Amino acid sequence: MTNSDRTPQETTHRVDSKHDVSASRGRKKVERRRHIDPTTCERDYDHQEIEFMTAMDDYKRRSGRQFPTWSEVLEVMRSLGYRQVAAPSEITL
Repeated sequence: MTNSDRTPQETTHRVDSKHDVSASRGRKKVERRRHIDPTTCERDYDHQEIEFMTAMDDYKRRSGRQFPTWSEVLEVMRSLGYRQVAAPSEITL
């Protein structure tokens, strides 16, 4: 007998055991908090920064990856035209 042959009361549903345990304990699914760095919230981004952030956001949406690897970040940077043309230098903080 398939699910389509059953009445609504007889229809079985597959439930992931991890979610089933949570539900049996009365836990509610809570959305993950997004950590915002206050030092970057109030600043004005230049055109290149906005272009990079938009490209990363597009990549994350297309790939379904919330946290891309550094190799993937480099791939996005290269797709924007970035190339190493000078010797590496210290980052001043």
